[in-house]
Amino acid sequence: MKILNRGLRVYGDLEVGKSLGFIAGKNVGGTVTQTTSASTPVTINKYAGQITTVALTTAAGAEEVFTVNNSKVKATDVVVVSTTYGGAGTPAVSVKGVANGSFVIVITNLHASAALDAAMTINFAIIRAVNS
Repeated sequence: MKILNRGLRVYGDLEVGKSLGFIAGKNVGGTVTQTTSASTPVTINKYAGQITTVALTTAAGAEEVFTVNNSKVKATDVVVVSTTYGGAGTPAVSVKGVANGSFVIVITNLHASAALDAAMTINFAIIRAVNS
């Protein structure tokens, strides 16, 4: 790590905070594309990234659930998600079931009548929530 008069330059990973950490730096992010169905698990061993789902056909008021296998995540971490979606319906994305090596993403269609009808990009970031 090198401190410059214009900012901070990091070579490798940077963990911020004593008990609350977010890893930043080169090669901490990645991408993965889901295959087969909306319930097919994906594997992405990065602290942050983008998951592109298959084309969703989730009915109004229904959910899709899939597992993200990730060697970087620990059971005590917080996984934050957001989405980019351009199709019909009203998707909401959440995380449940964080464990050592995996977490579960739930896609809920909040629309009263329209089904989801397009692929979705889900962004995620892992925040180290305890000193481990």
